[in-house]
Amino acid sequence: MTKTPLLLVPGLLCSPRLYAPQVDALRDIAEVVVPDWRQAPLSIFDSWDKTARWVLDQAPAEKFALAGLSLGGMISVEIMQIAAHRVTKLALLDTGMRGQNPTEQAIRRGRIRLANEGRFELVLGLQMSRFIPAYRLPDKALVDEVMAMCTETGVEIYKRQEELAAVRVDRRPDLPKITCPTIVVCGRDDAATPLFMSEEIAAAIDGSELIVIEQCGHLITMEKPAETNAILRKWLK
Repeated sequence: MTKTPLLLVPGLLCSPRLYAPQVDALRDIAEVVVPDWRQAPLSIFDSWDKTARWVLDQAPAEKFALAGLSLGGMISVEIMQIAAHRVTKLALLDTGMRGQNPTEQAIRRGRIRLANEGRFELVLGLQMSRFIPAYRLPDKALVDEVMAMCTETGVEIYKRQEELAAVRVDRRPDLPKITCPTIVVCGRDDAATPLFMSEEIAAAIDGSELIVIEQCGHLITMEKPAETNAILRKWLK
């Protein structure tokens, strides 16, 4: 059986742990590559184009399926601007395509200031409230895994990614250009990129499918791995 080359793009503060359940569950049908931000020079975060091109260089084949979560979804759409001909199908997970207004930019740069002041643990605490719904916080195994992922990604990468996110352009006008088979997946209780953002993405991409995972927040790949694996398996097939 020929396996589908699959590039899974992590989000902000996310290491390859984000997709560990998918790498394991899909290995029988996919040749999976997960870029590791820790292996990249910090200069790739100087611009969206540089970030997208570095991720594209990690692709497992000339033609590949592409999925990204949150910041990874935004980067995936940047890849569609420069190499859409190489992407056979697209999955956008818990992401948004809007630009940032001045208030949102100020919030992001406020978190960067906290990190610069040596208060990275506080920043991680703030991010947990966006990443994990309150009703899942008693799940120690989940919280510990997410914290380990964010901690190993580290403060320097975080600051560069946060600044990159602060200056992103509104990609909604470009979404109708996407013509490959596309799914848009979101946790019902996603606080970081709320469901309405996925709804507007799906509405803009002709023929795309919107899939909502119930009782789930922002990190669907870690919170609901079985459901996410089933969705991606169906998409790949």
